[in-house]
Amino acid sequence: MGKDSIERAREVLKIEADSILNLVDKVDDNFSSAVDIIYTSKGRVIVTGIGKSGLIGKKIVATMTSTGTPALFLHPVEGLHGDLGIVTRDDVMLAISHSGETEELNRIISSIKDIRVPLIAFTGNTNSTLARLSDVTIDVSVDREACPFGLTPTSSSTATLAMGDALAIALITKRNFTEKNFFKFHPGGSLGQRLMEKVRDIMISDERMPIVPPGTSALEAVDVIDEKNVGFVIIANSDRYLRGIITDGDVRRFVRMGVNLSEKSVDELMTRSPKTIPPEKSIADTIELMQRDEITTLVVVNDSGRIDGYIHLHDILGRGGTIKISVPV
Repeated sequence: MGKDSIERAREVLKIEADSILNLVDKVDDNFSSAVDIIYTSKGRVIVTGIGKSGLIGKKIVATMTSTGTPALFLHPVEGLHGDLGIVTRDDVMLAISHSGETEELNRIISSIKDIRVPLIAFTGNTNSTLARLSDVTIDVSVDREACPFGLTPTSSSTATLAMGDALAIALITKRNFTEKNFFKFHPGGSLGQRLMEKVRDIMISDERMPIVPPGTSALEAVDVIDEKNVGFVIIANSDRYLRGIITDGDVRRFVRMGVNLSEKSVDELMTRSPKTIPPEKSIADTIELMQRDEITTLVVVNDSGRIDGYIHLHDILGRGGTIKISVPV
């Protein structure tokens, strides 16, 4: 029995090794285009996928964030229920699906098209719906799974992970990311000091704050969301006491529900108890809270209950092409 297990294990490893080697000839102009799209983007790579593809997506996010490319994972189902609001026009989406026909994924991709976000696909089916909807399609198909029934994603998930690594490392070269940068962004370098910085050191508190008073019409609030381009609007009175928040995702949900925004005020639509954080909290605590609650924005409220500012994951990671810290996933 022991020999059978050893032989089976060796066979699996050979199958999976071949699945990676067979990708070499599939790295073409599409791959180069994907690198250029991400490199020139002013935002983040929003990675999405479900099931095993989602797990691989989270690993790709971890690799990218630690090597100079800001990235976040968006679960397709959560995206359909409001989290799509985290996606901005400056971002790039990387969608992962072996079949390219995952219903939840393709539904969110259709919504993304309205935001005009560049879409890169990792798929094993270049004739799929996902491939047709994408701006760039990268072929990660495999000849067979290592699973004896051909059902459990094994070779396909390994190949997708390897292609994600190839993309991240190609971006390292493109950005001239050095060994010095790597140690700077990881434990043992200056990351520990960065994580100990306070929210007040990074928060936005000037005219860029998207604030409207209670009683503002919903359409005016939407205009502020568009103008400030941070994905939300804060409702506060003249003394800067927080009353609520409305996000891009909220607006999309109301539109789907048939709510006539021209007849509504922000008081009727806002979330009245949004997540907040005090200005003295560390960036490490802030990241932990954002990851736990799967949000990207927190209103900064001081001990007196007044708004000091807001903090967005963009501003922690660094807007533009250079990441400032590594976010664990």
